Amino acid sequence: MQNQEVYDELVGKFEKMYGAKPQIVAYAPGRIEVLGNHTDYNEGYVFSAAIDKGTFFAVSPSDDENCELTAADLMETAKFTLSTVAPAKEMTWQNYVTGTFNWLFDGEPAKAGKGWKGMFLGNIPLGAGLSSSAALEMCTVLALSKLYGVEKDKTTMAKIGQKAEHTFAGCPCGLLDQASSMYGKAGSLVKSDFRYNTFETVEMGPKVAFMMVKSNAKHALVDGAYASRRKACEDAAKYFSGVLRKKVAHLRDVTMAEWVLYHGGLDDTTARRAVHPIGEDERVLQGAALLEKGELEAFGALMYDSHESSRNWFENSCEELDTIVDTAKAIPEVYGARLSGGGFGGSCCLLVNPEAADKISTIITKEYKAKYGDEPTCSLIKPSEGAHII
Repeated sequence: MQNQEVYDELVGKFEKMYGAKPQIVAYAPGRIEVLGNHTDYNEGYVFSAAIDKGTFFAVSPSDDENCELTAADLMETAKFTLSTVAPAKEMTWQNYVTGTFNWLFDGEPAKAGKGWKGMFLGNIPLGAGLSSSAALEMCTVLALSKLYGVEKDKTTMAKIGQKAEHTFAGCPCGLLDQASSMYGKAGSLVKSDFRYNTFETVEMGPKVAFMMVKSNAKHALVDGAYASRRKACEDAAKYFSGVLRKKVAHLRDVTMAEWVLYHGGLDDTTARRAVHPIGEDERVLQGAALLEKGELEAFGALMYDSHESSRNWFENSCEELDTIVDTAKAIPEVYGARLSGGGFGGSCCLLVNPEAADKISTIITKEYKAKYGDEPTCSLIKPSEGAHII
């Protein structure tokens, strides 16, 4: 089993607390975003992959309507009843779980009848842009669905996690993170179409891997930066629907050529924000064609283009991430690099020759340390299986 040591630690702590092993354990991976940044809520396209690090959720039923939830890394426990499920202002980590439980029962968790005793533990680096929150939501929804005999398809479960993030955690995220965690496949990318919520896997081949380089820059999306960019995209779509002689519901419906011709009617900031997801959609479609031909270096060049768009137009990069990408460009064994996730800190995703992993890590670490005085965390990432019951 992948991440066996995390599973063993969780089950051991659960048994020590409750005197018996958990009835159900579910696992969900984090994700890397490979191409297609901030396109999900614009009904566009994304390439992502489930990673080989994730979160386990262990649960057993209660005899009454009481619920207990323990974060096994902190050994902090939140207690509530079926009738008091609500967003928490203290120990806010519980909101990803309680929100998911709430929406599994359509906002009426009392319908569950009886409560549960749950505990979770993972090994996804926090604040790295690898979506530890979505992994927690997906292993929660899998485990609780199994516990209560509730049948939902993968896309519906992803939407339940997304709704928990919106309403309990306060982050207006798209569906990318949850869908990537649910639909991942070993050795493959997940290609998502967020207009139709369809997901397919595309083989990457054995000669490449990804390297995540975690900066030490602050990564926080709830502070308004994410929300302001989402609003700019929505405002731009409304504008284009008024000037283009076709139906425009989201920026997915606008081509780069149309942006060039008509963006002059937008204020400068909104125009710059809009061009990023428009370009990203086109890069994902180009990338799919390149992968079919096995042209990995050309695919990597699109990743570099994507980062430049983040840096210059969407402005969701930062100096630390730019340093990592600029350093990577000079290393022949790195085919492509870009920020991964919401941005504003977190991690970069590099498409690499895995045989040169040590060399790549050494060069990037040296450059980063010389500039900032501390070291980034470099780790090889293997595209892996999606969420499942253990």
